[in-house]
Amino acid sequence: MDTFLKIRGLKKHFGASRVLDGVDLEVARSSVTTIIGKSGIGKSVLLKCIANLLTPDAGEILLDGKSIARSRRGSKAQDGVSFSYMFQNNALFDSLTAFENIALPLLEATHLKPAEIREKVEAMLQNLELEDSAGRYPGELSGGMKKRVALARALITNPQVVLFDEPTTGLDPERKFSVFEMIADYRERFGFTALLVSHDIPEVFEISDRVAWLDGGVIKFFGKPSELNADAESGLSGFLNKANYGRSQQINTAGNRI
Repeated sequence: MDTFLKIRGLKKHFGASRVLDGVDLEVARSSVTTIIGKSGIGKSVLLKCIANLLTPDAGEILLDGKSIARSRRGSKAQDGVSFSYMFQNNALFDSLTAFENIALPLLEATHLKPAEIREKVEAMLQNLELEDSAGRYPGELSGGMKKRVALARALITNPQVVLFDEPTTGLDPERKFSVFEMIADYRERFGFTALLVSHDIPEVFEISDRVAWLDGGVIKFFGKPSELNADAESGLSGFLNKANYGRSQQINTAGNRI
């Protein structure tokens, strides 16, 4: 495996709560890795540590063999950032148009001229088929279009790794499938490495190269989706059975409402 992102002994405690207690994880270049686990187990905390939104208490995060802390200090703004983060609820600014939301990271993190920023944003709008929505505000966009604008903003700095924190939150089953397809499609086109946190089991496995199960502060399983049910007696199998049952109940409930 061509390891691109490597996490060793990552720990993050909040008081007496050991949320991450020695996470080890290796992610292949240009792959899609999905992190699963119970609610409140620390999946989003792990993403935020990788994105430098939280400072780990111990451990190391390596990108292409180099510490991300050192690589960030030595990088030039015009070269883009190593990581980009797509938040659960998109985190778009209601007072900015789609164009302005997408341009914001370039305005904040680069020294590009206005004409250069416009050129990059227009190219991204075209790539994600958002040209007709450039002048619209988030309140004027559908849920799926908001997701696409949020993804465009995440990709505008040419990141090496894109972190997706519950990218399908609040969407119905059909739109969730469309978002997963979109992530897979643009991963192929842009070549980034993707890490997802998702509760959409088993749907998310369709686009996942590897799955990591976080439990008790550590990664207890890491492998291909096809290997998930190898041990019927394991704690992972119990978690998957509960997750699948919960998903079927949600679908039945939605169907009854219709």
